[in-house]
Amino acid sequence: MNMLDLIIKKKNGIALSKEEIGYMIQDYTAGKIPDYQMSAMLMAVCFSGMDDEETAALTEAMTDSGDRLDLSRIQGIKVDKHSTGGVGDKVTLIAAPIVAGLGIPVAKMSGRGLGFTGGTIDKLESIPGFRTDISEDEFIRFVNNDGISIMSQTAELAPADRLLYALRDVTGTVDSIPLIASSIMSKKIASGSDAIVLDVTVGSGAFMKTEKEAKELASCMVRIGKKAGLNTRALITGMDEPLGSYIGNSLEVIEAIEVLKGNGPEDTKEVSFEIASQMLIAGKKAANREEALNMIQCSIADGRALEALRKLIRNQGGDAKVTEDASLFKKARIEKALVAENDGYVNEIRCDMAGNCVKLLGGGRQIKGEDIDPSVGLKLLKKKGDPVHQGEELAFIYANDEEKLKEAEKLLKGAYVIGREKPAKEDLILGIIS
Repeated sequence: MNMLDLIIKKKNGIALSKEEIGYMIQDYTAGKIPDYQMSAMLMAVCFSGMDDEETAALTEAMTDSGDRLDLSRIQGIKVDKHSTGGVGDKVTLIAAPIVAGLGIPVAKMSGRGLGFTGGTIDKLESIPGFRTDISEDEFIRFVNNDGISIMSQTAELAPADRLLYALRDVTGTVDSIPLIASSIMSKKIASGSDAIVLDVTVGSGAFMKTEKEAKELASCMVRIGKKAGLNTRALITGMDEPLGSYIGNSLEVIEAIEVLKGNGPEDTKEVSFEIASQMLIAGKKAANREEALNMIQCSIADGRALEALRKLIRNQGGDAKVTEDASLFKKARIEKALVAENDGYVNEIRCDMAGNCVKLLGGGRQIKGEDIDPSVGLKLLKKKGDPVHQGEELAFIYANDEEKLKEAEKLLKGAYVIGREKPAKEDLILGIIS
C-alpha cells in the first residue's frame, strides 16, 4: 500500500477499507509515515468525512496500536463514563462514588485537562497527597477491595490517538466527528470496561456548539461502542452556562463533596444523578431511570456514596479528612467579589468566557504538560434567571496573582449579561441515545 494513494482516494470522497486504515495507523505509529502525509489525510477526512465502517475501522486500529487494559480480574459489570468536557464539569467526582457505593465496580482511567480547566485527574490531585500514577496491580486491587479507583491514562494506551491528537491540534483538523469519535472511543475500548456512558455536552462552553452536532457525535460513538460489543449509551447535556457554583480544580472537588452529602447546586445534582442513573442501568443494577434515581438518593442519605469517595482518597494516598474539612485544600491568596452594575436578571453567563477566566488565573492549561494552580477559580453566586440588584455580589474570584486577577475580573464582568426580563428556564438533559 502507498500513503499517497490513500490520501488521493480519501480526497476524492472514496471510502478506505479496513485494511488500508489499519496499514495507515500502524505505519504512522511506527514512524514510517511522515507527519505531513498524515496531516494531508486528516484534512481530507475533514472535507470528505468517513462512513460508519471507516470510523469503526479507524477506532479499532487506534485501539490496537497499544495495550488494552485487562479488567477480567475484577468481578461484576465494569461501567465507564466519559464527558466531552465543559466548564465546572465535576460529574465524575460525583457519579463514580455513587455507583461504586451501589455495587458497580468503577475502574476508571481519566485524563488531564487542556483548555478551560483541569481534567478529572487534575481535580483529584488537588486533594493533598492523592496519587493517580498508580500501577495496574494497585488499580485492580483497589477496585476489588473497595469498588473504586481512578488512575491517569498510560502512554501505552492507544498511542496512535496521542500522536494523531497532537497533529490535529496544530493542523486545524480537530472539528471532525469521525476523528473526535474514534479518538474518544479508542481510549474507552482500550480501557477494558463492559459498558460506557457518554456525556456529550453542547453549548458555548462545550466543543459541540449545536444540538444537531452533539446528537450526531453521540450517535456515532454509540454505534462504535455497540460494534465493539460494549453496552453504550449517551446523554446530551447543556453547557451554555457553567455547571454548578464552583469552577476550578480544588473548588470543584469541594462542590462534589457537598453533593455527596446531599447539598450542592441543583444543576450539578441533576446532571450528575442522570449520568449515575444511566451507569446503574448499564450495569444492570437498576431496571429503569426511576428505580436508579431512588437508589441514588438512598446511597447519599445513608452515606455510602461519600464513603466510596473516602475509600478512593485513602487508597490512593490522599487525606480523606478533606471530606469534612475543606480548609485542608490549598487556598488562593486573594479573594475578590464581582458586583452587579445595575438591577435586573442574569440573562446569561457566557460559559466560554468564564472558563477562560479560570484558565487565565492558572487553573487551566495553555499548553500540554503545563503546571496548573489547583487553588484558583470562581464561585458563582448568581446563575441564569436569578434576580440581581446594583452593588450585589455576583461572584467571587480566587487568585494568587494581582495582574491575572485584574484581567480575570474584566473577563468575568463581560461573561455576566444582565437584562430587564427574566429568561426562560432551559433544559439541561437534552436527550438520551442508547
